[in-house]
Amino acid sequence: MVFKKALVTGGAGFIGSHIVETLLKESIEVVVLDDLSMGCRENIPSDIQIIEADILDENQLKLALEGVDVVFHEAARVSIRNSVTQFYTDAQINIMGTLNLLKKLSESRVKKLIYASSMAIYGEAKVLPIAENHPLHPNSPYGISKMAGEKYCLELGKAMGIEVVALRYFNTYGIRQTLTPYVGVITIFIDRLLDGRSPVVFGNGEQIRDFVSVKDVAKANILAMKGDYSGEVFNVGSGEGTTVNHLADLLVGYLNSNMIKEYAQKKPGEPGDSIADISKIRKVMGFEVKYRLKDEIPYIIEWINGKREKGAK
Repeated sequence: MVFKKALVTGGAGFIGSHIVETLLKESIEVVVLDDLSMGCRENIPSDIQIIEADILDENQLKLALEGVDVVFHEAARVSIRNSVTQFYTDAQINIMGTLNLLKKLSESRVKKLIYASSMAIYGEAKVLPIAENHPLHPNSPYGISKMAGEKYCLELGKAMGIEVVALRYFNTYGIRQTLTPYVGVITIFIDRLLDGRSPVVFGNGEQIRDFVSVKDVAKANILAMKGDYSGEVFNVGSGEGTTVNHLADLLVGYLNSNMIKEYAQKKPGEPGDSIADISKIRKVMGFEVKYRLKDEIPYIIEWINGKREKGAK
């Protein structure tokens, strides 16, 4: 199947902007729908059409879908911690926003939908690494909303004759991640260390995370677009585990900091250990991890430093 025009919801955001960048390299026309609440206009080329609107805005969504044949649905509230206190808003965007998109897809010429799911739908891991057939027991409102969105897309996609592929992202890192207190531990730790503050570790720090480069995540999206994987779900991770303690120590070393880790109580809803089993996406799509955490950290530090310098001017 050949695609000529793509819509990326949340395309000015962290992962969405990297998908836009990769699509342009594939010579595919791109339109972005983003309310810019988390994304930035500067994250995407100036000549890209951007419709500044909420995913719940039916009229603007209809406009964004004109001439589109493939959709990458990245627009979401992405925070496990924040979703506990803001569960209603989380559900409005992640569930009702997805349903609004599906409603408009039924009136469009779109042939394929790539849905951004999350490792949060697994909840506490029963076994490591976590394969796609692991029980789904999300223990946060965010995880519940992403699971609901995934199931709606897969089931309604079949009814509408649209190919749907769900990609379950693990802990994605890289440049352009918006700094918030709730998501993106690498960005948060670097920002604190650059300020001369200690990185704050929630829990004992021995929890394992699977950190995957946003560039590998974007590549997985392109592979999902190109192949016939309708109705399938795939983990997108590195397949390697890193403790939060080790991550903090690694960043302290890169920044030549003398700051010592601080510890705080574990936040509600946060998972324990998580490592992706990526054997399925490797076998089926030919996906391979290209970018490694230790090699990418200097680029992230450089990017964050650049953002801070611009902010100071």
